[in-house]
Amino acid sequence: MAVINENYLKLPGSYLFAEIAKRVATFKDDNPKANIIRLGIGDVTKPLPEAVIKGLHAAVDEMADARTFRGYGPEQGYAFLIEKIIKTDYETLGVTLAVDEVFVSDGSKSDVGNIQEIFGVNNKVAITDPVYPVYLDTNVMAGRSGQLSSGKFAGVTYLTCNAGNNFIPALPEEKVDIIYLCYPNNPTGTTLSKAELKKWVDYAKANGSIILYDAAYEAYIQEPGVPHSIYEIEGAKDVAIEFRTFSKNAGFTGTRCAFTVVPKSVMAFTADGSQYPLNSLWNRRQTTKFNGVPYIIQKGAEAVYTPEGQQQIKELISYYMANAKTIRDGLKSIGLDVFGGVNAPYIWLKTPQGYDSWSFFDKLLTDAHIVGTPGAGFGPAGEGYFRLTAFGSQESTKEAIERIKVKLSL
Repeated sequence: MAVINENYLKLPGSYLFAEIAKRVATFKDDNPKANIIRLGIGDVTKPLPEAVIKGLHAAVDEMADARTFRGYGPEQGYAFLIEKIIKTDYETLGVTLAVDEVFVSDGSKSDVGNIQEIFGVNNKVAITDPVYPVYLDTNVMAGRSGQLSSGKFAGVTYLTCNAGNNFIPALPEEKVDIIYLCYPNNPTGTTLSKAELKKWVDYAKANGSIILYDAAYEAYIQEPGVPHSIYEIEGAKDVAIEFRTFSKNAGFTGTRCAFTVVPKSVMAFTADGSQYPLNSLWNRRQTTKFNGVPYIIQKGAEAVYTPEGQQQIKELISYYMANAKTIRDGLKSIGLDVFGGVNAPYIWLKTPQGYDSWSFFDKLLTDAHIVGTPGAGFGPAGEGYFRLTAFGSQESTKEAIERIKVKLSL
């Protein structure tokens, strides 16, 4: 008799964005002429940069020639891409990395979910609340939680982030082993200063904890002094693993390429207290379960680091951040409390009086034909908040804000 992993049964019936898609599909069926503007899921809408397209085409031509054809590549990624990543994304920050500390993958969502496999099931996990659902759900699937009750899973430490604490999570009162941090934050669009991040690094060093740091949106940072990498913080290379992606800065959401940095100095412990490097464990996991990102895709990602590619992704980011300003300014003009949208493509707002997250979702969809994301879907501390994204076209973003200002009685 085949027995299932019953940890899956602890999870709600559907993934957040699957539930949103279901509600939108039902509304669309009932209102086929409705012009729906989607500002919910964090998917980009502009095409791939021209430099990337050229890189992809050149790589396809190589694969069509027996002299330059490539089969299986290194599971960790090709050196030509990793070297560019280190030189452009880290050495410019004063961070030194070895080639075998960077692992190219098919997406940060995969990596932040898969990374928990190299940790024991009895580790105590801390997550910010609200949070990107993948961090929590994958640990529930692995068995690091109890049952769901009143919006929280037993055995998980929730670090509340809301307007009351300026979205700055407090250090946990109890000892935790694995800490998920995402900055610029998804969903709130807020950031942490170097001083605040230093508190977490110091906590991890004092308690033998590991920080899993998702920097998927670092390219959207506009203000000086905001850290782009946790490795800008002294001591972080001893306690932190960092995740980055080409999805948001270069439009690779449908192309799939990302990377994870696992310094060889990051150690965890065996049951008898011996230290063991996580770099070698992640390498073992990847070489066993992953055949690597296709050569063609990695050549496209390499083109991001050409002078032309760097200029083109800056233009992409500027385009989306102009949308963020449109949304932020428009919502503030009608008296809503708005956060984010300055160093991130997400705008986090308090729902108007009388609405919870899902009722506000339904109102926006029904009255204005706009799709956003209910804050409650990101955790209990997200109740009473709502997320809009800046990844639409500038035309549709402006129209969406006008609909909210004109058609809704807020």
